[in-house]
Amino acid sequence: MICASCHSNEAVTGETRCARCAPVEPFQPFVPPGPPLRSPVGLGRAAVVLLGLVAVGDPVMLWADRQPPSGLLSVLVGGSQVVLLTATGVVYLCWLWRVRVNAEVFDASSQSMKRGWTIGGWFVPVVNFWFPRRIVLDAWDASAPQGRPAGHGLVNGWWTLWLLSLFTERLASRDESAGDDAALWMSALSYLIDLVAAVLAAVVVLKLTRMQHERALQGPSLPSAALG
Repeated sequence: MICASCHSNEAVTGETRCARCAPVEPFQPFVPPGPPLRSPVGLGRAAVVLLGLVAVGDPVMLWADRQPPSGLLSVLVGGSQVVLLTATGVVYLCWLWRVRVNAEVFDASSQSMKRGWTIGGWFVPVVNFWFPRRIVLDAWDASAPQGRPAGHGLVNGWWTLWLLSLFTERLASRDESAGDDAALWMSALSYLIDLVAAVLAAVVVLKLTRMQHERALQGPSLPSAALG
């Protein structure tokens, strides 16, 4: 078959033009596919429920701390609180990992820390005073619906109270052996701050989960894997 363009050279097999007349395809660099979007709704709801139980359990723990250490009820309450806190931490970190990966899909350039710090940032001494907040803020900014930037007041308030609860808890533990009124009030203050911090943490989870859901529904420019 003769080339349909120059009418002199033999057409390439399966084509209508010869090798000289056929258009040169531009070089297409290989771009590895990114992670798919996955819904944080289920994990978010579970985290909110557990954080709510932690908040409700703080007054109970305050009462248990005033009971004799050898009391069966005090031991049961303390053991239940340890199990609850462990479950809350695991579910919360699973939720945070999910929203961090989604945020990378929305805007990878806005993620200032590597993905591994989403978990490790909570356990490495010193950096755990600010790394988790930075990761949440990066996900918060990337997940804000387009044209509607979200302020940082809620996240900053939660993180401030979280750090304050850790500080007052250590003070209360240090003064607990004294058994005086000052130790009692410090323990009560620690549980109160922890309660408010747990409530704010639940609000942050709800807000960030909702933002990611809205962002995922906004347009075809996002990956085709939609949130459920």
